[in-house]
Amino acid sequence: MANSVWRLIPLLSVSGSVQMAIDQWLLEQHLAGKHPPTLRFYTWQPAAISLGYHQRRWPEFWQQLSWQGMPVELVRRPSGGRAVLHQGDLTYAVVASGFGSSRMKAYQTICEFLIEGWKAMGLDLQYGEAGRGYIHNPNCFGTATGADLVTLDGCKLIGSAQLRRGDAILQHGSMRLQPDVKLFYQVFGEELIPVQLPLSEGGDDLIATVIDVLSAAAGRCFEIDLKVQPLSEREWQDIADIQGRWKKENILDTRYLTS
Repeated sequence: MANSVWRLIPLLSVSGSVQMAIDQWLLEQHLAGKHPPTLRFYTWQPAAISLGYHQRRWPEFWQQLSWQGMPVELVRRPSGGRAVLHQGDLTYAVVASGFGSSRMKAYQTICEFLIEGWKAMGLDLQYGEAGRGYIHNPNCFGTATGADLVTLDGCKLIGSAQLRRGDAILQHGSMRLQPDVKLFYQVFGEELIPVQLPLSEGGDDLIATVIDVLSAAAGRCFEIDLKVQPLSEREWQDIADIQGRWKKENILDTRYLTS
C-alpha cells in the first residue's frame, strides 16, 4: 500500500506575523478539506517574541526591545502556551488530522519524528515534567511540560504548542539551536544554559542539516512521502488576507502589562 503524501514547504525566513498567518491559513485550509497534511520549517526574521493565544500578561519593556539593530517583534500565536523568544531557533509546524481525541497522545505521536530525528543526530530527548510554577511563568522555556522535549540532563531543547479545530491539528514548536544568551537574559531575566548540540555545523548549514534529518524522520514515523511544494503567488495572497485579519483580531491589549 502506497504511503500518503504530505506537503513539505521549503524553509521560510520572514516576520513572525507572516509565519503565524501561514500556520493559521494551513490549518483552515486543511480543516476545510482543501489542503493536504503539511510539514514545514521556518525561522523568524527579525527576532520575535511569540505570545500564547490566551497569554494576557507580559512585561511592558518587551515592546521596546531590539536585537542587531532591529526591533524585536511581538506577535500572538494561534496556539496556546507561554511566550517564546525566537532568535537562533528553528521552528517546525505540522498540520494534519486523524490523531484521535487525546491532546497528549497527539502531541506524543507528532513528537516521535523529533525524538527519532534528534537521536539520529546524536542527541537523546525525553518528555519534560511540568512543575507547579508553569502557569505563573511567562517564559515557555522556563519550565518543561509533558509536551516539551528535554535532554537527559534536563535542558529543554524543544517547546511545542498545539491548536485543534475539529479533527485537524496545528502543532508547532521552537528548537533552540544557537540562542543569544544575553538576549534571552534581557527578555526573561533568567540564565540560559544552551543545549550542547552534537553537530559541528553552524548557521545555515546547521539548519539545513536539521531540516534534512527531521524531514526523513517524519517520513518514517508518519509513513508518508513528502512532496516539496513552495507557496504559490495565489496562496501568498490568501495568507496576506489572513495576516491582516489576524493582526486586527489580535491587537495586543496593553491593560495587563507588568512593569
